[in-house]
Amino acid sequence: MIAPARSLAFETIRATFEQEAHSERFFREAADRMDLPGRERAQAQRLAFGAVQRRGTADTAIERLAERSPRLLDPPVIAALRLGLYELLFADGTPDHAAVDQAVELAKGAGAAHAAGLVNAVLRRAGREKDELTASLLEDDSTPERAAVAHSMPLWLVRMWWEELGGETARSLLAACNEPAELALRVNPLRSDRESALAALREAGLEAEPVRGSWPLAPAEEIVVAGRTGATVPELIAAGQLVPQSRGSAGVVEVLDPQPGENVLDLCSGPGIKAGQIAARMGDRGEVIAVEQEPARAAEVAEQAHRLGLRSITVVEADAAAPGMGPGFDRVLVDPPCSDLGALASRPDARWRKSPRLIERLAELQSAILRRGVEALRPGGTLVYSTCTISRREGEERIAALLDEAASGTPPPLELDDLGALAPGLASSHDPRCLQLRPDRDRTTGFFVSRLKRDD
Repeated sequence: MIAPARSLAFETIRATFEQEAHSERFFREAADRMDLPGRERAQAQRLAFGAVQRRGTADTAIERLAERSPRLLDPPVIAALRLGLYELLFADGTPDHAAVDQAVELAKGAGAAHAAGLVNAVLRRAGREKDELTASLLEDDSTPERAAVAHSMPLWLVRMWWEELGGETARSLLAACNEPAELALRVNPLRSDRESALAALREAGLEAEPVRGSWPLAPAEEIVVAGRTGATVPELIAAGQLVPQSRGSAGVVEVLDPQPGENVLDLCSGPGIKAGQIAARMGDRGEVIAVEQEPARAAEVAEQAHRLGLRSITVVEADAAAPGMGPGFDRVLVDPPCSDLGALASRPDARWRKSPRLIERLAELQSAILRRGVEALRPGGTLVYSTCTISRREGEERIAALLDEAASGTPPPLELDDLGALAPGLASSHDPRCLQLRPDRDRTTGFFVSRLKRDD
């Protein structure tokens, strides 16, 4: 019999790579339908997300052990091998024979009985040669090509980081993308306070601590939870007392520094995490215009504002890249669609969905939205441009292009604040006036952050 956890993991792997489904969404919906108990659900998630994340390493192993390209194998065979290899090479607590036998049965059950012998042979050989195999796959990341295998990343991305950050930083960053993401939560001051939230979490047996560190990664309302969250964290989120938000994301609003009574524009607001933080920082006094083009995400912004008890947020369904938001805002946050390369640790399939072509398309859109953001500023107003990524094309180059345009007189004159002087340990290596947060060094999502003032 096939264990339900492995069956769900197998179906998630197949849906991700055969149907282009989002791993987390598919898994959540399928697990809810199956009504798996907590322990089995956790095991299924660990296997599914781990196998999706480690596709690059597994496919190299398959090519060596099967002596053929994975592209020549049927989809259910590939999925069974990826799952089996993840269990053999990366998962603790599963006997090798169980991992092999279950993978074979999964292939058979998916209509690939003709390849059961291949699956069995490849995985048994992997079990016998485990030490040699892991050493050859994982222990050498000295070149981009070897690092792509060792850290299971697309080669184009490894080469980009190698070129932009240097080999040592690139290797450190790649390794961090396979580590569990930190769980940070923001306390909503309209519903609770940090000490009360910490007490509730600790009373439930959770390891919860206030964030410590330096600006802008230690907002007073942020706390960090280690280990399992149980039912308490979801309950507090549903009650509007806590909001899941990484320190990197919260740090963007720290840089924006909204004040009570101001008019603030949040372009590309969905799902509204930063809009909620802005309004809370203002004590719900003032006005926050949250612009979101997609109706479903706009609804998320409105729903979250209601859950948090915020009345100062007005949601506007509009294209952030189109003209229309008149001038006069004290502060503008431009946090546009980006490649999300700073959040790969928390999204198992994200690395396989990105491409250089995507980054080029996004860069054009980012520049267009930036121009709209500048047009919306009042004289002397402040604009923060941030992207949840680690890509010079989407960060420093967008700011340089905007400043060039401002120098030519197209948008209003702008001055780039020197954030690196305020947080030298976070300064971008390409423009130290900007910040580049990194998961490996800062243990949070990787954000590019810059701040400009309208200087007229």
